[in-house]
Parts: sequence; structure tokens; C-alpha cells
Amino acid sequence: MAKQNVAEQFVDILARAGVQRLYGVVGDSLNPVVDAIRRTKGIEWVQVRHEETAAFAAGAEAQVTGRMAACAGSCGPGNLHLINGLYDAHRSMAPVLALAAQIPSSEIGLNYFQETHPDQLFRECSHYSEMISNPQQMPRLLQTAIQHAVGQGGVSVVTLPGDIAAQTAPERAVEHALVTARPTVRPGDAEIDSLAELIDGAKRVTLFCGSGTAGAHTEVMQLAERVKSPVGHALRGKEWIQYDNPYDVGMSGLLGYGAAYEATNECDLLILLGTDFPYNAFLPDDVKIVQVDVRPEHLGRRSKLDLAVWGDVRETLRCLIPKVREKKDRKFLDRMLKKHADALEGVIKAYTRKVDKHVPIHPEYVASVLDELAADDAVFTVDTGMCNVWAARYLTPNGKRRVIGSFSHGSMANALPQAIGAQFVDRDRQVVSMSGDGGFSMLMGDFLTLVQHDLPVKVVLFNNSSLGMVDLEMLVAGLPSFGTGYQNTDFAAIARAAGAYGVRVEKPKHLAGALKEAFSHKGPALVDIVTDPNALSIPPKISADMVTGFALSASKIVLDGGVGRMVQMARSNLRNVPRP
Repeated sequence: MAKQNVAEQFVDILARAGVQRLYGVVGDSLNPVVDAIRRTKGIEWVQVRHEETAAFAAGAEAQVTGRMAACAGSCGPGNLHLINGLYDAHRSMAPVLALAAQIPSSEIGLNYFQETHPDQLFRECSHYSEMISNPQQMPRLLQTAIQHAVGQGGVSVVTLPGDIAAQTAPERAVEHALVTARPTVRPGDAEIDSLAELIDGAKRVTLFCGSGTAGAHTEVMQLAERVKSPVGHALRGKEWIQYDNPYDVGMSGLLGYGAAYEATNECDLLILLGTDFPYNAFLPDDVKIVQVDVRPEHLGRRSKLDLAVWGDVRETLRCLIPKVREKKDRKFLDRMLKKHADALEGVIKAYTRKVDKHVPIHPEYVASVLDELAADDAVFTVDTGMCNVWAARYLTPNGKRRVIGSFSHGSMANALPQAIGAQFVDRDRQVVSMSGDGGFSMLMGDFLTLVQHDLPVKVVLFNNSSLGMVDLEMLVAGLPSFGTGYQNTDFAAIARAAGAYGVRVEKPKHLAGALKEAFSHKGPALVDIVTDPNALSIPPKISADMVTGFALSASKIVLDGGVGRMVQMARSNLRNVPRP
């Protein structure tokens, strides 16, 4: 049997760790690895147009499956393009292994053509970043990198010079069992008892949930019922906690709606569950706060804590609930549910006023129709900017849908690349990219990747010929809009020229039909919807300085915005409120 080279051993270990594909752009320093993939069953090479797309796709695949995914870049400029997508994956706690190919090992440090030092460059966006400089380091270094990515949740980077990749691997290399899943973390009894004591001593308790509540929906609802607590959420917590939730009071933060802000600021005990919510201006500074998080470095970095609890949300609540006394008083919960319903009723009026006849099409109408027509188990990938607002307010979670975006890193151009990774996982599952024209055009080359691999991603393009969120930022600051406009591009024509299905929609009456046709199309499709650039959204709570900014920019039209089917859920929840 012929001896393996380092590249072949590298690929074998990735396949053994459950990696099914490697996203990237091939180049000379990567050739040994790509050739090894060509000859290895169970793992494929996915050619993309830009390495940033490769990293975003790998991050999305990891978020959909919960398994480690992988991407690669050739030496120098090639692997440098990975960095934005790797930052996003790392901040999303998505386990991703990145291979950064390197120049010949004998030339490192001599200012060789395309020389960079990726083992140093990627350290800020990874748990582990090291270079294989000798075949004897394989497979231990790669195994260590895998265990960092999986065990800590995030990125590991392995730098591999092309000449080392082609060398013979050690004949008796040390291999050991690989870590492929993270364990649960249970707090100590003392922390559980302290948390139970705080809850028992509080009259008004609010739960505020983030992505760390994934898999803990039942436990959160049980605790909310036991202590009569309103339940708010951050954007990344929406898909996990809002569905089947009779205690829902909406979302707080810059994209928020409903009574979440009031619930978090009017309680006397706020419990943060699995959230690293970054906007501390929306958090109270005069109530007791408890934070539960699986990553101890997150505890207390947004607000002063009265108790820090290190543990998985689900496991923590399982231990906690039996120790908490059931509360009988629903006054605070019922008052927040009423406020929430009233808030949604108020903003819905702005949305329903002849919006189905408004030209240019109101983007909220698009989001509402999309929510109605999309599959019950659809995966939505959402561009940063105003698409985040429409997704937050209109996509209805149900426990089967997924919503993925650059919610922690905040990068433009994430939706299309993430849709690629999500669709490769399951070609039969509906994947919808909610793209803005700014984000889509930034990495538009990878629409060709959809065509090349016949990926049936549906791109729903909100085309307002502007950077809408930046317009809003300028508006709030009292500045005139400048440098945010784009030419009016017919993206549907570009899609058709690329060999995909493309349709342009300019009138509301054509919207539903266009979406239905695109969704029924077997391959990739793009629906280019011309939307109103003046349809912006404001936060649920704004400061005096913000109001001044709006006053100075009075020529703009700013709408509070609707909330789609969430108002129906709020009305339904009010049935639980006793009538006087």
C-alpha cells in the first residue's frame, strides 16, 4: 500500500471528523489538498467564486447541522479573503475548520511572492491558529484544531505550506479519537440555589433570551409559567423562543418591537438566558440582573450582574425549576402582555394603509407575503441592514424554520454565501436568501456558484437602490443622506443571463405570483423586487438626541413598521389575561 502524503492524511482526518465538503478557490499551494479530495470518497470540493463566500458557506452549514464544516484558501491573498466569513462564524459560535495554504516553507520570512503569516493573522477570529511546518506534526496538530473548533464553538485555522502538504506523512502517526460534539455544562448546586433564592424573592421577573436557548424552549416556557414572567428575546433568540410562547413580549434592541424594552426595564429581576446582547443602552441599570451562559467570558461583559451562572440554559433550567416556588400573581405578566399587544396594534396601522397598492412596493409587504408563502421548514439567510428589520418583524418562527444572518458580526453580503452552505446540506429543503441590493451586488459573482452546482436557492432581492440602514443612521444623526445610492439595476436580467430563473416585480399585485413561480422552479431563482427606499424603521425606544436627528431630517419618510402575524399571536396571548 502506497504511503500517504500529508495532504491525503489531512483530508482523511477531516472526513473522519464528519466534514462532508470543503468550500474554497483552488490555487497552487492548495493543489495537493484538492487532489486528495478528488480521490477521497465521502468528502467533496465545492468551488466558489470568492473565498469570503467559502467561509460564510461553511459557517452556515455548521449552524444548520451543528457539525463542524470546513473551508480553504490558497496562499497569501487567497486565504486572506476568508477572514470576514471566519469572523462571522467565530462570533456565531459555528464550528469551522479553515485551511490556510502557505508559500513554500523554505521561503517563509524572506518576503516571497504572496507571503503573509496566516497563523498570526487569524488569531483574533479563532480559538486556535497554528502552522504545520513539519510532517511529524500531523495528525496531532489537525486533531487539536478540530477539538478547539468543536469543543469551544468557533473557528480553528491550520496553516499548511504547499511543499509540506506534498511530503510523505509519518508512517506510524499518532491518531486518537476525535471530539465531534460539545458536552452539556451544569452549574454547581450553590449557583442553582442562589438563583432560586433570587427568583423567590422577586415580585416581577423577566426572562430575556438569546441563541443560547436553542433546544431549551420547553424549559423556558416551564420557568415562565412557574414565575409568571414575560419572555423577551434578542434577534438571535427569535427562532428558538418566540413560537408557541404565551408569554412573548417581543424583541428589544435597535430592531426591536413590542413590550420587550418595558418588560426588561420595569421588572425587579432580569434573567438573561444564553444571550450576549450587545446593546447595553437597552438594558436596565437599576434592577437585579442574572446571566446564564455556557461561555463564562460572556458573563457580565454587558451589564453589572448580581449573579453569574456558568452553564447551558437547558441544563441550568432543568436543575432550577423544581427548586423555584410557583408564583400566583400575574399582574406584571398580564400588564406586559397588554402593552405588547397595544404596541403591535399601533404599528400595524401604518403598515395596513393601502400597502398592497403602494408603488414602489413597501418592503414590509414583501416580507409579509414571503412569510406566508415560504415553506414551514424553510431556511432563511438574511442580509445585514434593513433585511434584518424585515426578518425580525415578519418571519414567523415555528420550531422548524431557521433564520441565519451575520447577527453578531454585522457583515454585508452574507445572505447569498450562507444560502449556499445551507442548501448544500439538503437540496430538498427550501432555502431563501433575503438579500438587499447592496449586499447582493457585493458578492454577486457567487450567484454563478448557484448555477454551476444547480443549487435551488431562491434569492428574494429587496432592491431599493440604496444602503437603507446607512440612510437611517444618517437620518438619526441629523445628516443628509450621502454616498448611499445605487443605480437602478435589473438584477433579474443578470440572473437570466447567468442561466437562472429571474423575474422583476414592480407592482404589488404581481408579487405573490412571482414568488410562487420562483419557489416552484427546480433550480436557482432570483426575484428582483423594486422596493420603496423611503421605508425605514426606527427602534422601539429612541433618545432625545435621536429625535433631534429625525427632526433635522424631516424631509425623509420614516415608518414605525408593521409586525405581520406577530400581532395575531399577541392578541391570542391576551386571552390568558383575566378580565376585570
